[in-house]
Amino acid sequence: MTKQNKKWNNWLLVLAVVVLAAAPVVFIKGAEFSGSDDQAESAIKEIQPEYKPWLKSLIELPSGEVESLMFSVQAAIGAGVIGYVIGLYKGRSEQSKKPNENSD
Repeated sequence: MTKQNKKWNNWLLVLAVVVLAAAPVVFIKGAEFSGSDDQAESAIKEIQPEYKPWLKSLIELPSGEVESLMFSVQAAIGAGVIGYVIGLYKGRSEQSKKPNENSD
């Protein structure tokens, strides 16, 4: 596979990810996208209305948008750390395969 083909494949993969992420927002009008925490809370209250949580949140965020932002930042940091570690090990692997230029 040539370098040009790899470049196009990468761009097509990025485009596919963007389309998959944006499609529900574009095509499902008026839908409420709630998290699993909200769904679990409502299911628990349905099953056992007198249930009280063991712990309270340390920080109450002002809105769902801020909560989504914090989740996105957390995901981006995690992806960055994973990408760094993969790149580090890949670089070390490539370095160990390359013959040492300073040796005889």
